Parts: sequence; structure tokens; C-alpha cells
Amino acid sequence: MILDMFNLKGKVAVVTGANTGLGQGMCVALAQAGAKVAGVARRSCAETAKLVEANGGEFLEVIADLSSVEPVERILNETVDKFGRADILVNNAGIIIREDAIDYREEDWDKVIMTNQKVVFFLCQAFARQYIKQGEGGKIVNVASMLSYQGGIRVPAYTASKSAILGLTRALANEWAKYNINVNAIAPGYMATNNTQQLRSDEQRSGEILERIPASRWGTPEDMMGAVVFLSSAAAEYVNGFTIAVDGGWLAR
Repeated sequence: MILDMFNLKGKVAVVTGANTGLGQGMCVALAQAGAKVAGVARRSCAETAKLVEANGGEFLEVIADLSSVEPVERILNETVDKFGRADILVNNAGIIIREDAIDYREEDWDKVIMTNQKVVFFLCQAFARQYIKQGEGGKIVNVASMLSYQGGIRVPAYTASKSAILGLTRALANEWAKYNINVNAIAPGYMATNNTQQLRSDEQRSGEILERIPASRWGTPEDMMGAVVFLSSAAAEYVNGFTIAVDGGWLAR
């Protein structure tokens, strides 16, 4: 049956940025689909753990600061030590620093590129090596952005990093599809998360954004659930290097 292809029972998923927002929602979705979940964040994932367990799932908290590549191997090792394997990696963690490009500081540029781009690559690499070792393939889902396609305003480093994620997703798919590793991405639109609090608090800017979205609303963590389960499942076995927009129609406008 087709619905069986979306079943993640027996799979182990790792989600970065798992303590809140989109990451939390994707943890819950993967657990609902049957996966065991390791949630990675700088701060406590207690709320996420409670939600996962309330949905019948098993949760591992991995406290790690993704402002450097230092915890990459530990994240993988703690997951494998707990669950015996790893099958799905969701690179959701990211930061945004808003400033006019003319005034953007090098230290802020480096912070954004490190977390949003460099750490993502080395997590992909570490998990791909584990998938090859296990010999059964695996799934990598990167979280891109509308700014993978557009320039944005006052977010030069974020736009650069998310444009890189779109390209990196394609590049890794080209190399790793032969190992039955599917590398794809999700590009969320304007979501009601911590990263957009400043925009949503600006009545004029928020209104301008909502006018452009055909669905006429901000997205929610629940809107990401179907896409992440699909790309993490056998239903996406022949989907490679593609970025799915979950944007209420923003790009279509």
C-alpha cells in the first residue's frame, strides 16, 4: 500500500535546531511517522521530548552548539550509541543577523556562514559516511529558504548561506545517489518562528508580506510536517537534489 512507503518505523532521525519552531514540528512529524528522534540544540529540548513522547515516539536530546564543527562527530556518535544506527538527517538549525549590507561586520558574516553553511556540509559528510558504513542508504534533508531563490533585504550573509544550501543539496545528490543516499531540501516561506519575530512585529512589513502570499497567512511548523516525512521516507526514493518550497505560493507570485 502507498501509505506504507511513508512509514518510518525502525528509522532513526536526527534534527538540528530541535528545541523550538520548525525543528520541533519536524521532530514531532518524524516521530508520528514511526522514527526514533535525536534532537540537537544549544538549549534544552525538554518541550520537544514531551511532544515526541506524547506521540508515542522515543527521543534523545543532544546538547550542541553549532557555531563550530566541533560537535559534528559527537552528534553522530551519541545517536548511534543510543539507537544503534542513523537513517535520516534534517539540517534545520540556522541563524540570521539583519543589517544593511554596507555596514555588515565580518564577524557577523562568519557566524552566519559557519552555522548555516559550513556546519551543514560537515554534518552531511559525517552522516553520509555512516550511511555508507551501514550499507542501506539514508536520507538527508537540508532546510533552505525563500532566500535560496531571492536576494532579500538586510540579510546578505543569510541569503548567501541559503543560496549555498540549494547548490550544496544538488552537488551532494550528484555524488551520493549511487549509495542510495537521497539529498534534498525544503525551502520554507515566511514562517511564524523566532527568526521572523522582528518582521511580524513590524505592522507595515508584515502586511506587505501577507499581501504577497497567495495563502494569505504566515506558515507554521505544522506546514513542514508532510514535506519532511515525504523526503525522509521510501516515497522519495527517486527524488534527488531537489528543493521543495513550502511557502504558501510565495514563489508562484
